[in-house]
Amino acid sequence: MESWKNRKTLILGRSDMVGLLTPSEYNDCVEHAYRMHGLGRVYMEPKGHIVLSKYRGEFEVMPSYIEEPEAVACKWVSIREDNAQYELPAVFSILIYTHPETGFPLAICDGSHHTLMRTGSSAAVSAKWLARKDSKVLAIIGAGSVCEGALLTCDPVFAWDEVRVWSRSQVSVDRFLAEAAPKVPHLRVVGTTDLEAAIRGADVIVTGTHAREPLVRAEWVKPGAHIAALGADLEGEQELDPRLLQQGRVFVDDIRQCRHDGEINVPLREGLITEADLAGEIGKVICGELAGRESDDQITIFDSTGIALQDSATVPLEYERAVAAGVGVEKKMIST
Repeated sequence: MESWKNRKTLILGRSDMVGLLTPSEYNDCVEHAYRMHGLGRVYMEPKGHIVLSKYRGEFEVMPSYIEEPEAVACKWVSIREDNAQYELPAVFSILIYTHPETGFPLAICDGSHHTLMRTGSSAAVSAKWLARKDSKVLAIIGAGSVCEGALLTCDPVFAWDEVRVWSRSQVSVDRFLAEAAPKVPHLRVVGTTDLEAAIRGADVIVTGTHAREPLVRAEWVKPGAHIAALGADLEGEQELDPRLLQQGRVFVDDIRQCRHDGEINVPLREGLITEADLAGEIGKVICGELAGRESDDQITIFDSTGIALQDSATVPLEYERAVAAGVGVEKKMIST
């Protein structure tokens, strides 16, 4: 067995990470993260934030430990909403995968592809457990990287007749259709700048914007629809009409995190809902301790802020695949 003092850390860039897992495998990993969360077999605190008023965006730190398969990871995320002027992505993330017993850094990974896929999987897993089984029409609100991840990971969940993608800008819609839609050539993907038209009649609605005013109106959402709200992950952000939260059956990924950062944060602060109105955490549904959808006409909502366990549950398989494929660069980080 190789001595730990001679071990090297694997450094993986974005191109190394792409394609290591299939969308279905990302879904399986995220579902497992939620299950372990529901069983209480994890250690995780709500994500930490550093918000600097001089820049539009924030820094986030997300450490977590999962018992089985045992893993530790920490992700450092930089969000800068004005980065287009620098020809840079709005979100950078670095993922550090650590050996639980020794603390040795097994890998330092670009987290951009990983994050868009595991974030998309939160919508896909929620649809699997909470949406009607006869769902045929998917609406994706927003045309950024998170929404691309949602398209790829929701694809295997249902046999979609149509996928609608909305953005305020026709340029963004066209870019999404040119870059993301070809990755799912078997799906009918249509773009629009008409928000109401995108939402009406949709069986599953995925939102992935940083709106600070509600986008999805209650009167546009049909009975029995499922909504996966992925965008709001900072205090003050809000994508859904509060009436939807009052009328629907609402689940969260982690209540400690969602009460401050999630879709529920504004309605809670304004007294439009209370925590007693929430159904609970999705992990409790997946581990069989909580009922999910209760009727075909019920609107179900999943408030996903993105929890660190999604990273620690996914990176071990990505690391295993990367080692097998021989990608990345090894670097000795510890001198002895």
